Amino acid sequence: MPFREINSRMVEARVTPGQKMFSQRGAMLAYRGDVSFTPNMQGGQGGVMSMIGRRVADEATPLMTVEGSGTVLFGHGGHHIQVINLAGDTLYVEADRLLAFDGTLTQGTMFMGSQGGVMGMVRGQVTGQGLFTTTLRGHGAVAVMAHGGVIEIPVTPQRPVHVDPQAYVAHHGDVRNKLSTALGWRDMVGRGSGEAFQLELSGQGAVYVQASEEKL
Repeated sequence: MPFREINSRMVEARVTPGQKMFSQRGAMLAYRGDVSFTPNMQGGQGGVMSMIGRRVADEATPLMTVEGSGTVLFGHGGHHIQVINLAGDTLYVEADRLLAFDGTLTQGTMFMGSQGGVMGMVRGQVTGQGLFTTTLRGHGAVAVMAHGGVIEIPVTPQRPVHVDPQAYVAHHGDVRNKLSTALGWRDMVGRGSGEAFQLELSGQGAVYVQASEEKL
């Protein structure tokens, strides 16, 4: 169920009988055809345990189940939209950045402290994104939101990527993350806002970075 990019802030999804998709509530802009929208209480694929994990993690962004036959236009808050296609791998993304995604994907919740131990937990506190993040796994497409557009940066074993935690959007692949101190780094770049940290991602995959430090 691929998305078609209408412009940088709007995507169109084709809904076909027998298939589901999930969207953030309030993200539907317009639709054509026989399409229904119902509140989803189970957090997408993953059932009750996924829902419980999202509640505990404060990752309970309300979702809608989209079904039927037709096309739907999605957008939210004028945010830029990036479509990410998964081919059996896992996407790690904050729940409030999810605009819409294929119902074929399995949704879960991951404790960020498990990646980098204490530093993973510190990352949650510094970014304000909490100690958990949402995971989407399988084959399908995901539309995520960001400020100012998104760039995809490859992560390889030979070339880890360092990201401003406030600019981080999502990542996928076999990627490990840790928060490292970078005293003076922000001041040297020109915007000393008090953050003396940078997020280091290593392994094999990609990270998505937005062109802004604003939260959604």
